Amino acid sequence: MKKSYKIIPIALLPLLYLFFSCHPGTSSGQDSISNDSALIAGGELLFNQNCASCHNMNQNGIGPKLAGITSEVSIEWLRHYILNPEQTIASGDERANKLFKEYKTMMPSFDSLKESDLDALISFLNANKSSDNSKKEVTEGITDPIPERIKFDGLVVNLTEVTQFPATADNNKPPLARITKLDFEPNTNNLFIVDLNGKLYTLKNGKPVLYMDMIKLKPKFIHVPGLATGMGSFAFHPNFSKNGIFYTTHCEPPRTVKAEFDYSDSVKATVQWVITEWKADDPKADSFAGSNRELFRVDMVSGIHGVQEITFNPLAKPGDKDYGLLYISVGDGGCVENGYPFLVLSKEKIWGTVLRIDPMGHNSANGKYGIPASNPFVKNKNSKLPAEVYASGFRNPHRITWTKNGDMLVCNIGQHHIESVNLIRPGNDYGWPIREGRFVIDPHHNINNIYPLPADDSAYKITYPVAAFDHDEGVAITGGMEYWGNTIPQLKGKYLFGDIPSGRLFFLNTAEIQQGKRATIKEWKITFNGAPATLKDICGSQRVDLHFGRDEKGELYIMTKADGKLYKLTSASQQQE
Repeated sequence: MKKSYKIIPIALLPLLYLFFSCHPGTSSGQDSISNDSALIAGGELLFNQNCASCHNMNQNGIGPKLAGITSEVSIEWLRHYILNPEQTIASGDERANKLFKEYKTMMPSFDSLKESDLDALISFLNANKSSDNSKKEVTEGITDPIPERIKFDGLVVNLTEVTQFPATADNNKPPLARITKLDFEPNTNNLFIVDLNGKLYTLKNGKPVLYMDMIKLKPKFIHVPGLATGMGSFAFHPNFSKNGIFYTTHCEPPRTVKAEFDYSDSVKATVQWVITEWKADDPKADSFAGSNRELFRVDMVSGIHGVQEITFNPLAKPGDKDYGLLYISVGDGGCVENGYPFLVLSKEKIWGTVLRIDPMGHNSANGKYGIPASNPFVKNKNSKLPAEVYASGFRNPHRITWTKNGDMLVCNIGQHHIESVNLIRPGNDYGWPIREGRFVIDPHHNINNIYPLPADDSAYKITYPVAAFDHDEGVAITGGMEYWGNTIPQLKGKYLFGDIPSGRLFFLNTAEIQQGKRATIKEWKITFNGAPATLKDICGSQRVDLHFGRDEKGELYIMTKADGKLYKLTSASQQQE
């Protein structure tokens, strides 16, 4: 009888990320791994739905490549680690701690997994015994691309807890609530916060009130398999109070409907990202009721690097050419590390770009949105880039923001070495996948190796970051914002951002942000209710999942997925460095 396998209804996140972290020299239990085709198929389904966001067989990414893993590790140890990784690391296991130090994050325990799930997953991994990426590198590349360390500036900011969001995680384990974006409706100034698990909240008297439930409104909505799949972002039209219109992004299963931006069926698809326009019947209501229409869809190779951000320029006023135009960040969907770099290298695709559209126009190919006449590739007959594209060459353009002087900034989450802040100019190419920061990579071989720029680099016409840090400091940049408030004068003229997993906090002086130069990144620290602390301390987790937000007064907030809480920056002091 063919067995059936339950698909765990949770994102396993980096479930396999420390699979190499076993006791050295053991592979006991390998002979007992089943080669049953049905079991392997069940394991592949588990892997694709829950693990592929962090792993593939051929390239290190968020976690190590997994081809040949069952020949390297003890199967008994592997099972124990999946069920309780924190205990394994705490026990002093040498390789577990080595990998934990390298990847700077810890996966949650999965003690709810059944033996049959583990059997299926391990059988699938065992069926992938060798890597396709077998070419040996000529050199190992640069090991420490930015040797200068980020220094603490002496700036200490106090955080005050605002509210706790309802837990949307299974088994009440971190991340309790996948809150990732805070923004305000520009007329009422009401704050809204999105949870990737499909909830959009508004704050009433400091407490979250459910405004929209994507699960009920979009039957095909999914929030697996990844760190950033689900209800990704939202943006209120600047005239929402009168027209009731706002926009969201969310995920649906692969190729649910033919996407406007798709590729050959021979290339795998894991999710579709959908951009939707909503029209509220009553813009003043505390919960959404109304209609919606779809603008377009994008197929993605994996569950990572999707449509991470949609936003309007908050500085644009009626009559400005930017007013009412929607910016959309489209990541590479993990296509490069999964072996399909041509999707980003092609000048006819939108992966790895920032788009700019008129959501109320109709001159796009599908007639559902407009392409602004001021977009850089509209009149460029020599360019094959779609006219929607505003800037290109990104791996994961995670957040978009503007400084008070009108500079548009995009934070790009890097591959294995460089996290960057980029000053955006329309039509510019920011390098991915032939550059990571100010370094060369080869998208057709080991993309975790980086090399110095070539002598003829200017011929490539690549725009480089205005600030960057390497993975000695953090592993996944979270785009922040310039402080526009008046409560904390010490933060004036500062762009605050950080590292997603560790919760480490950085800033730039906006006066130093200039194209062609590198601004100095400095570290700032926090107190919580007046006492020195770290975000790891406050949220009680080694993986913080840090994100920033800003209200209508320009005051800044911090969200931490691990504990599902919202904090406000309330005061600051300057200590000696």
